[in-house]
Amino acid sequence: MNKQRYTLSRAQIIKRRSDFQNVYHKGTAFPGRYMILYILRDARVAGKVGFAAGKKLGSAPVRSRIKRLMREAYRLMQHELRPDVGILLIGRAGLADHKMQDAAADLKKLARRAKILIPAGHAPRREGHS
Repeated sequence: MNKQRYTLSRAQIIKRRSDFQNVYHKGTAFPGRYMILYILRDARVAGKVGFAAGKKLGSAPVRSRIKRLMREAYRLMQHELRPDVGILLIGRAGLADHKMQDAAADLKKLARRAKILIPAGHAPRREGHS
C-alpha cells in the first residue's frame, strides 16, 4: 500500500520573489470567495505552491492566520492536485473569520474550476515524498 505523506516541505513552497511574480503575472487567475488561485504551467515552479496575504487584509496576526488556513487546506489536498503546475494562493478579506473547512471547500471548488484536480485513484507520486 502506498502511504501518502501529508507534510509540506520547504522544497515545495515558492520562496523567491521572482517565482511569485512569475506565477502572478503570467499565470491564470481563478477568484473564489476566500482566496484567489493562480496557476502556471512552468518547469521552474511545477509542483510548488506559494501563499500570500496583502497588508490590506489587516494586521500581521490576521495575515498570518489567513496564510495558515490556506497552507493547511493545501496540505490536506496536495495529493489531489496535478504536480505539473505552480500554484499561488492569495487570501481575501473574510477568510480570517472562517474555519479551515471553509478554506478547504473554496480551494477544492477553485481547483475543480481550474481543472487541476486529479481524478480519484489516479494520483501520481509528488516530488519529495516517499
